[in-house]
Amino acid sequence: MDAYLEGWIPLTRNRWELVVWAWQFFPILTAVQWLTDFYPQGKTSIESRFNLPGKYAWAIMESPGFLIVLYLMLTLPQQTGLDELPWGNWTMAGIYTIHYLYRAWLSPLVLNPSMSPIHALVFASAFLWQVINGISIGGWLAGYGPTSAWDWTGRVVWINAGLVVWGWSWLGNMFHDDELREIRRDAMRRQQESRKSNDSSSKAVSRNSDSERVGAEKIYMMPQNGLFSWILYPHYLCEFLEWTGFWMIGGWSCIPARSFLFNEIATMVPRALAGRRWYIQTFGKDEVGSRKAIVPGIL
Repeated sequence: MDAYLEGWIPLTRNRWELVVWAWQFFPILTAVQWLTDFYPQGKTSIESRFNLPGKYAWAIMESPGFLIVLYLMLTLPQQTGLDELPWGNWTMAGIYTIHYLYRAWLSPLVLNPSMSPIHALVFASAFLWQVINGISIGGWLAGYGPTSAWDWTGRVVWINAGLVVWGWSWLGNMFHDDELREIRRDAMRRQQESRKSNDSSSKAVSRNSDSERVGAEKIYMMPQNGLFSWILYPHYLCEFLEWTGFWMIGGWSCIPARSFLFNEIATMVPRALAGRRWYIQTFGKDEVGSRKAIVPGIL
């Protein structure tokens, strides 16, 4: 076991550079997503013995990235002889952690009224994605990138601009997430009201109630507010803008931040396009109208 972990714990520069280099080619692997709409999660989840409970699977598979970043920042400087990391490194780690505390824990475990099951294949892929991305970004922030305040000198304007882009995009991401949650909350409220008005001890009513409870997992409507008026996946677009701001803070030469953004785009754009096809199939072309998938008027 020690032989397998050598170079990874603690993370050596050679191992980190290998991950950073290889991670740039991840978009090649996403080419398969353009060939199929199969994606057993969320709206397109399937019945399978390999399904995992949606809320808990999501929380676990989205957590490794920021936990690895924080672990590396707390341990790697001691291995490389750094007394402390500069404020810019902690700024980037802070906003990365804030995003994933919301995305991985608060959103599924507290805010979402329900979540469809997640297939083990999606779970494993997302978990591995987070591990690799966490190593890439964490190594850069923990000592293999900027190591002193001088490395951030002269970049205050770009850092502030990146924080503004990140902050507003993060708020936009949460706003549009909540629009989707409200559809489920509204459906569950209507089901609860229906059950109350038809309260009975008969088995028939009991079976119907059970059916409705399960049905809340699979009730979908066309969202209307915010950027949903023009595109079907504004939360994806906002997330792309978030990580554009993150890249701006790190600087255009920050390969881990660039790879993070490009890899997200590579894997999420084909899912958004497949999702638009799902909306058309489910609600019809007239209902979808001129709304694009992810970029207003373009894509």
